[in-house]
Amino acid sequence: MMVKIVKYRKTLYTLGSFIVLGALITIGLFTYEPFGKIPSGKFLTRIEASPHYHETKEVFVNRRPDIKDTMTVGADFWADPLGREVPNFLFNNNQTEPAGLLPEERNPDLAAFEASDGRVKFIWLGHSTVLLSIDGRVILFDPVFSDHASPFPIAAKRFQPPVIHLEDLPEVDHIIISHDHYDHLDMETVKYFVKSDVKFITPLGVGSHLRYWGVDEARITELDWWEEANLDGLIYAATPSQHFSGRIGVMHNDKTLWASWVIAGKTDSVYFSGDSGYDTHYKDIGRKYGPFDVVFMENGQYNESWRAVHNLPDEAITAFKDVGGTYLVPVHWGMFNLSVHNWFDPPKEITRLAKAEDIKLITPRLGQLIDLNNPPLYDQWWLEVVGAEVQ
Repeated sequence: MMVKIVKYRKTLYTLGSFIVLGALITIGLFTYEPFGKIPSGKFLTRIEASPHYHETKEVFVNRRPDIKDTMTVGADFWADPLGREVPNFLFNNNQTEPAGLLPEERNPDLAAFEASDGRVKFIWLGHSTVLLSIDGRVILFDPVFSDHASPFPIAAKRFQPPVIHLEDLPEVDHIIISHDHYDHLDMETVKYFVKSDVKFITPLGVGSHLRYWGVDEARITELDWWEEANLDGLIYAATPSQHFSGRIGVMHNDKTLWASWVIAGKTDSVYFSGDSGYDTHYKDIGRKYGPFDVVFMENGQYNESWRAVHNLPDEAITAFKDVGGTYLVPVHWGMFNLSVHNWFDPPKEITRLAKAEDIKLITPRLGQLIDLNNPPLYDQWWLEVVGAEVQ
């Protein structure tokens, strides 16, 4: 009898240990700082009033609410597990990362950059991070300066250090966030600006992450699709994109909104697509706010199975024409390996397509100061890294 009691106690102790361990893991999972915070309280109340929020499912939705279901179509891993026909994340013969450092232009003339009363100037810092100067104001899009674009430092490492370090940036007036994925919203970068006067402009709900990381509520402007704000003489408009959100894997997805952005200055206007698959929203944006002097269009980290939420190169060209752009700048490539294509495929393909349609394409080098008064076109600098055979 005593032996049975001892065994019973051991069983209870083991079970209790697993329950405690599970509870600790769960608590840790939801309090891990890089995960951020989902909206609650008055901020959630505002979200629930959005026409783009599904009241029953309690998530934001795209124009076509079931669009994410198409992301698995044709993506049967077990049909080709070794990646003989279609590369996958386990077996892939593509060159997904550069063999050496990408060409950089360090120490750009930041005084000249800030003098933008005449025309827009910008510096591409890799992936979707763009430093923009318009009407003498400095704007930073989707800044990621950490050495990884993931919740843990073992994944999604950047190809090389930032060409301009955070402490060397000119004084930033506004930071625009397109959505809360790690390659667009970086906690460490946000924290750098906590004690500054920078104003953050985000889609609905994303401000909850910023407040959790220490940004004062008064410095955050959250907008729904088609809402506008006037900040320091610039008009900002949150416009639709076709994507999704979330920072904890399959949990808490779509609790915050995703968006593209329009900036209208005195003479120039800018469109930043954020992440998006192709849909009718591009034409809607073009009709309402176009034409645009410069368009930063997502073109990278794509594959056929993800086309619902990421433009393929030909779709990026069509989207550019839909919004009515003058100069096209492809972004969302050149700094992180997040898909299965060659790292140089995005610029290679969009250059081929843009030349065929006589589209003014700007493919800046990292750190290169671009002035819309005289921008360089069709600079195929990636050939310096991979060779002319990929042309």
